[in-house]
Amino acid sequence: MGKDILEIIKENVEKEPYVRLFDIKILEYKQGYCKAQMKAKEDHQNLHLATHGGAIFSLVDVAFGSAANSYGNIAVALNIEINYTRPSKPGDTLTAVATEISRGRTIGTYNIIVKNNKDKIVASSQAIAYIMKQKLPFLES
Repeated sequence: MGKDILEIIKENVEKEPYVRLFDIKILEYKQGYCKAQMKAKEDHQNLHLATHGGAIFSLVDVAFGSAANSYGNIAVALNIEINYTRPSKPGDTLTAVATEISRGRTIGTYNIIVKNNKDKIVASSQAIAYIMKQKLPFLES
């Protein structure tokens, strides 16, 4: 029996070089939903010795992109807004949960919440995806 589409997408996301750079793992995955996690490292620090906002944004983007692409069609970001509400530090395990709010023929909207290992919100985000008719390239073959 072959792999299902979500398993194939998850494997391809986790193989992306940028995702591997941050060692982001997908913990839960279903259509319109993704729970992704990474450990904040010293290499992710900013001048304040906190986790750089760009590292947190990368986790948000992977969770959002995975949720938006979970149907097998190419979905690309049109807009992502993020609010940083609490600092993170190296050693923290950060978990992002992306939830689809609505999905139309060409537009999908998502909420993404990032929490630390103490279940405190580190960042919240809202994102909009443009949904294309084309299948993800690795699903074409």
